[in-house]
Amino acid sequence: MLKGNLLQPDILRALAAAGHGSQILIADSNYPISTHTGPNADLVFLNLSPGKLNVIEVLKSILAAVPAEAAEVMLPSSGSEPPIFGEFRDALDSGIKLETRSREEFYEVARSDDLCLAIATGEQRIYACIILTIGVLT
Repeated sequence: MLKGNLLQPDILRALAAAGHGSQILIADSNYPISTHTGPNADLVFLNLSPGKLNVIEVLKSILAAVPAEAAEVMLPSSGSEPPIFGEFRDALDSGIKLETRSREEFYEVARSDDLCLAIATGEQRIYACIILTIGVLT
């Protein structure tokens, strides 16, 4: 029996096996999670229905379980910042800067060997994907 707010067994197993520098993708419902993730990533499908679960709910649960040292998002080619980026900043520790990447750069990071976990959500907002890099416990 667990006391924390993160109960999903596949996510807990992946996080327990991860370490400093490992990366986690939390993806919106548009992200091609089956074809744009690294070979070491455990895939977890939490996309029960449109809007359930959303990326912010999942992000907050992950951040309650592991320390993050970096966060990366995909910037639209127009260069305009989607409103979800503000919500990401609100959820992240104030010391973590939200790094922006082009679509191709974001996909490259997501396909790297360092990606240990990819979580599909039912998030319907576009550009609502985030990659966290796990930090160290102090």
